[in-house]
Amino acid sequence: MSGSNPFPSFSPSLPTVTLKPGWLIALGVVLLLLGMLALGEAWLLTLTSVLAIGMLLVIAGIVQLAQSFAHSSASTGNRWLAALGGVLYIVAGLLLIDEPVTGSIFLTAFVAGLLIISGVARAIWAFGHRYLATWWLALLSGVVSVVLGVLIYAMLPWSGLWLIGTFIGVELIFAGVTMLSLGFTAKRALGS
Repeated sequence: MSGSNPFPSFSPSLPTVTLKPGWLIALGVVLLLLGMLALGEAWLLTLTSVLAIGMLLVIAGIVQLAQSFAHSSASTGNRWLAALGGVLYIVAGLLLIDEPVTGSIFLTAFVAGLLIISGVARAIWAFGHRYLATWWLALLSGVVSVVLGVLIYAMLPWSGLWLIGTFIGVELIFAGVTMLSLGFTAKRALGS
């Protein structure tokens, strides 16, 4: 027992999965192209996203409504409360589908509020942890979130028409760059 490793799952070993750099590079290129297309048509992607969110809310509401009446053994109050939640999902979804522009403005205002609240919370946390050497990074992050939230809110209603699509486009571009980097790194490591 003295020569055996008591933690065999923690033994260093080479990965057994063979990476396919060409696939990673191809995926990176596709994601980059989609990201650039998304940025070029951010308003269209924003409205399409709002419509998709509306459809998902309607589907979720129908399912919740159905399940609320499927549980006949539950108390009447609980069933009606679950049914009310389902109806609210359906109404919210139909409103987003009927008015995607207004829905995108509402969702953008919600995102702006979340950025402001999370930024303030992060700044408060940073001040409470000034004994850490890098506390100022958390403070900076909080300030940036608050500034972004205020700017987005100040640009309403126009920011509501492009923000969601822009976020999706930026995410696709970063994912594409990451996949390209992984693909080229794997290609060098495998010597192919």
